[in-house]
Amino acid sequence: MSDPVSSIRNLGPAFEQACARAGIMSAEDLRALGPDAAYTRLLQAGTRPHFIGYYVLVMGLQGRPWNDCKGEEKKALRERFDAIKASVSRAPESQMISDLDAVGVRVTAQDLKPV
Repeated sequence: MSDPVSSIRNLGPAFEQACARAGIMSAEDLRALGPDAAYTRLLQAGTRPHFIGYYVLVMGLQGRPWNDCKGEEKKALRERFDAIKASVSRAPESQMISDLDAVGVRVTAQDLKPV
């Protein structure tokens, strides 16, 4: 029997649900993927990027308290997070959304203002 994602330090039911939406069904799956690949999958599945969520994941997989990340280590994690976020936002689906926005397919708040 597999351990649930929430059995990993710092990770609770909400994170476990996000993992399930990304096809990460157990703590073992999450450990096997590692934090960067797992976080990429979370973003691809629709989780909104948040740096604290990323470093909580990294710290949890290392068995450390979520707030143990400081200084240069935190700076390095921020760079990794930014790279992951950028790689997902350049995905073809994101480009398609940008293209649709450029031609005005989606309604914006500005479109709804009276003239």
